[in-house]
Amino acid sequence: MTETFRIRPARTSDVPAIKGLVAPLADKRILMAKETVAYYESLQEFRIAEAANGEVIGCGALHVMWEDLAEVRTLAASDAWRGKGVGHVLVESLLEEAQALGVSRVFCLTFEVDFFKKHGFDVMADQTAVDPVVYSELLRSHDEGVAEFLDLARVKPNTLGNTRMIKFL
Repeated sequence: MTETFRIRPARTSDVPAIKGLVAPLADKRILMAKETVAYYESLQEFRIAEAANGEVIGCGALHVMWEDLAEVRTLAASDAWRGKGVGHVLVESLLEEAQALGVSRVFCLTFEVDFFKKHGFDVMADQTAVDPVVYSELLRSHDEGVAEFLDLARVKPNTLGNTRMIKFL
């Protein structure tokens, strides 16, 4: 907990707030909006930034993609809290979770390159970070984030302008 907010695991009652945080960013095509059911299905991946008054002021998720690879996704902070360290604390929490799970590489697809560079992420030149055998296994995933990581043609409209970044833990 910081002086003004704390990070905690998401609860089912947080889904409307997560959707509310994502909606304005999805309207600007910074994040992808998801169906409500998708948030419930992935709820255990989410961490919530909660103000001292109980307000949900930020969210972020860590999605494991493979034995040694995970993705930071759906990172958002409310307008009123943007620039006050919410995103930084969320990312650090998610990176700690990745280490605890045994993940050695964390990926993100972002417009906020400088933000993620401050956390040790580097721009990926290509997908050679994934072994060809693993790549073929990942192709079997139905997860849109995995498809974005693999840069599959069907998700190109969703990823235009985004930068693929990776951090080695």
